[in-house]
Amino acid sequence: MTDYNLIFGAVLLFNVLVTFRASSYWKKYFPSDKPANDGDGQEEDPSPLIKEGDSSDLEQGDKSSSAASDAAADIRHSQLLRKYLIVYLLAAASDWLQGPYVYALYDAYGYSQHEIAVLFVAGFGSSMVFGSFVGGMADQGGRRRFVIIFAIIYALSCMTKHFKNFHILMIGRLLGGVATSLLFSVFEAWLVGAHSNAGVMSHLGKSFSSAQFGNSIVAILAGQVANRAANHAEFKPTSEGSEFYLGGYLGPFDISLLTLVICGLLAGSLWDENYGEKSNDDSEEKSGESSATGALKGAFTTTIRSPDILSCGIISSLFEGSMYIFVFMWTPALTTLVKEEMGDKFDGLPFGIIFSTFMVSCMAGSSIFSIAMEKMKPEQLAVFVFGVASSAFFMIVSSGSATQAFLAMNLFEMCVGMYFPSMGTMKGMIVPENKRAAIYNLFRIPLNFIVLSSLLTDLTPRVSYILCGMMLAVATVLQMKLKSRRVSSSS
Repeated sequence: MTDYNLIFGAVLLFNVLVTFRASSYWKKYFPSDKPANDGDGQEEDPSPLIKEGDSSDLEQGDKSSSAASDAAADIRHSQLLRKYLIVYLLAAASDWLQGPYVYALYDAYGYSQHEIAVLFVAGFGSSMVFGSFVGGMADQGGRRRFVIIFAIIYALSCMTKHFKNFHILMIGRLLGGVATSLLFSVFEAWLVGAHSNAGVMSHLGKSFSSAQFGNSIVAILAGQVANRAANHAEFKPTSEGSEFYLGGYLGPFDISLLTLVICGLLAGSLWDENYGEKSNDDSEEKSGESSATGALKGAFTTTIRSPDILSCGIISSLFEGSMYIFVFMWTPALTTLVKEEMGDKFDGLPFGIIFSTFMVSCMAGSSIFSIAMEKMKPEQLAVFVFGVASSAFFMIVSSGSATQAFLAMNLFEMCVGMYFPSMGTMKGMIVPENKRAAIYNLFRIPLNFIVLSSLLTDLTPRVSYILCGMMLAVATVLQMKLKSRRVSSSS
């Protein structure tokens, strides 16, 4: 029998240790000994035109100037990161608050499994179709502006949940699909642009790692808040025969609505606007087509012409598609194994502990990324991440017990924690600034196709996880080729 509390405690302890190792406190108490020079190991003789004392003064001056410059960059980065995290984590919280209760709400309204599946497919289809356009519009119209639009659209989606009306709920799913595309593209595009404007691109990996770490904490807290909100009041219509409902599973959506309002207000007051940089060869300027269509075509052309950008898109779709399939399938996969072990004694899974363990594993992964970046480039780390993630799925498939499967699932969640800052940093360096949000949304088209395929087919968890392992094996090979091209181009 699996001891989920023991595994949670072990993962939590591991997370505390790696988080401390990745923090500034480690460097404070355990400073690393750096060599006296940062060159090739050989000291150069002072210039014969400079006296020894003058040379020493110049070296001290250079070191002081460099230290002052680094300190100023650290301050700018800290200020930027605080502004970003306040807004981004509110947006992430609004998404986490809704996630566990969408299906439950539709079921409480009395819709059949087929009708619920149609609503879910509509959401992903909306993200795939409309999301591909809004990214280019954000590059041209302003990313901060579209973060505010995200908050408005997602808030409207939350409002539709109060109606027991299939057509209104469908509109809500369509709005939610567009909002999801903005959440996973415009925020990241704004962050990269803000780092570039502030001259702190070297801190980009640290920012993505902090965002992923904070996202995991927010997920745990949002789960607790949503659970209390869902049980706070009775689920019922406002009057006899009314289609407008209050209470019950609507509680988390109401809190999400309030969170989105605050998110939009803070984005408008704290963030500076940034845009995609103008380019002389932008296809939309040449073609004279509408800005949305032109931006989409320009993003597609740029992606196809660049092997590195194309590789990033395929790799991210394969990994994130596997991640979504994992989310859909881990419950039936783990339930089947536990039932085989316990038989009639099975009385359900401790979903709260399991979800918290997953999120703590994800947090540990983001800290491992920060540690690895001290000696590795994100392209190199990503090869390791995809290889381990692929192995984790095959471990789940071949596991003979629920304990082994659960441990392998947490290994994959650690890979998720390493993936997002790794891929975010790589995309920040590879994707051109003038089409960043448009290309990020273009990446989500094959991702949504993978997710839709998994929803529309009746694959078993075992077969689904085998396919995930194969997709991640392909991602590993593509990442190795991408790393080779990046290394050769930089040398």
